[in-house]
This record gives sequence, structure tokens and C-alpha cells, in this order.
Amino acid sequence: MASQTVQKPTPPLSIAELMTRVDVIAGQTLGELAAQFHFKTPQDLSREKGWPGQLIEYVLGASAGSKPVPDFEFIGVELKTLPIGFNGKPLETTYVSVVPLTNLTGLRWQDSTVKKKLSHVLWLPILAERDIAPVDRTIGTGFLWQPNALQEQQLQRDWEEQIELIALGRVDEISGKLGEVMQIRPKAANSKALTDAIGPQGKLIKTLPRGFYLKMQFTQGILAEQFVG
Repeated sequence: MASQTVQKPTPPLSIAELMTRVDVIAGQTLGELAAQFHFKTPQDLSREKGWPGQLIEYVLGASAGSKPVPDFEFIGVELKTLPIGFNGKPLETTYVSVVPLTNLTGLRWQDSTVKKKLSHVLWLPILAERDIAPVDRTIGTGFLWQPNALQEQQLQRDWEEQIELIALGRVDEISGKLGEVMQIRPKAANSKALTDAIGPQGKLIKTLPRGFYLKMQFTQGILAEQFVG
């Protein structure tokens, strides 16, 4: 982890301060950044898939940790690193938040963690083709994004339709094919990490934890809006 010689970055107190930090790291490799901040560096990402995101969070001063609020909680901005290929397109779906599987009565899109996290996002593309070693992956130009009216409608519809299925005890019918722009998938370290969910007839069942993920064509559209449009 960080050594005593480099002070842990403090949370940015304004969006301008955050974007100044983002501009400073653009063009650097993850390895260069980790060395600069004495941050641990794994040999590969097989057991440390979240390392790029953890490194960027640390360097930019994200403070939310695992709380269901935006990463930069004082300025209301969520950080999303986005691995892209040489063609500039996303290489994977983007994790948003844990899916609530119980206590859904009265839950509304307006109050959902997904809405809170996606209302203002700092996207940070990282050139991360599979054959580039993690330490050699290059940080791109970060940019701020807020969903437009259509994107907000799409997200809300996908959230409401899938939350309704869960509330009806039909969680096992949900697959990655559902959702126009946002899907629900199992999110667990292993198949033994079970959690409670509403089952048929409203009885609790055990199932894998689930996560909300943005589909790749949605994030590709966000990138195109920024860099092509």
C-alpha cells in the first residue's frame, strides 16, 4: 500500500480541482502512477481485477469507499474507469452498484443507488487491450458526463422492469439479456457467497448477490458523444 513518504491525496473539494488532477494523470501508465504514489502493483489482474479502479480512486482522492454514494461524495461525482481497446470501444460492461434483493416496498428510481451514482460521472478511459500488461496500460482523457433525458429514461425503465421482477419473486428469470442499456448479473467472489432474495409466494430464498451493469453499447455511445459527436 502507500508508503509514508507520499501523502494520501485528500478528497477534491470542487469539480475544477478534480478535473485538474484528471488532466495531470492523462497519458501516464498505471505502473508509472502506482510507482509515483507507492501504491501496490499486482503481477496480473487474475486476483486483482479491481486494481486499476482502486489505484485511480486513491490518486484522485475518492472518499466514499463501499458506501452507496458517489465516489467523490463532497462534490457528488462518481468515478468509472472504462477499459477500451485500440479501436476506442469498451472492452467490458461497467459495474454500477449492488442490486437490492429484499425490502423493495416503496423503493423508487428517484431514491435508488443507481440514480445517485449515475447522475454525474467522471469517465476515465484506459487503454487496456488484453495483451498489454496491467502496468503498461495507458490512462486516457477523463471527462464528466450526466445522462440526457433519453439516457435517463432508458436507465429508469431498465431499473424499474428488473426491480419489479425481483419484487415478484422472479429473480431467477433475470439474465444479462434483459435491459436495453443496463443488465443485472450475478456478482460474487464464489458460488458459496449466497444472500437472501424474495422467492415465489414471497418466501425468502438463497441466491447469488447481483449487480447492475451498463451494457457496452451504452458506454460506447457515451464515448462517441464525447470524442466523435
